[in-house]
Amino acid sequence: MVLESVLAYLHLLAIFTMVVFIASEAALCRAEWLNAKVVARLARVHLIYGIAALLVLATGLARIVWGVRGPVFYGTNWLLHAKVGMFVVVALISIKPTLTFRRWARAQRAGGALPDQSEVKATRRLVMAQAHLIALIPLAAVFLARGFGGK
Repeated sequence: MVLESVLAYLHLLAIFTMVVFIASEAALCRAEWLNAKVVARLARVHLIYGIAALLVLATGLARIVWGVRGPVFYGTNWLLHAKVGMFVVVALISIKPTLTFRRWARAQRAGGALPDQSEVKATRRLVMAQAHLIALIPLAAVFLARGFGGK
């Protein structure tokens, strides 16, 4: 029971960290607020967001393997597959902002200009898509935790 509690705590901590940093990205990625310092900060914030996402995945897998319910319960539960599917979609959406933030930071370090306003808006739309999809994942988690979705 202690291991299950620790795994749940670590999973929640990783989730909260991921949510805080995607919200920070959404707040910072605005054409009207963008300057050289914000570009550098966006790259760092996105890196922490990515690390948190990896920790969400790792702690989630740990809960499946070492948690009370075990792999048999989770492996046959469509809600887990829905959660993982949404998580994968978020990760795929994240690829373009990752590359974009890195490119912006490199350009700034090289003394380049700020990104075009239309590019900032397009990148922000992707960040917002991630944030909104991340908000749906706990809905599946709540039902999963209460035993729904199994055969």
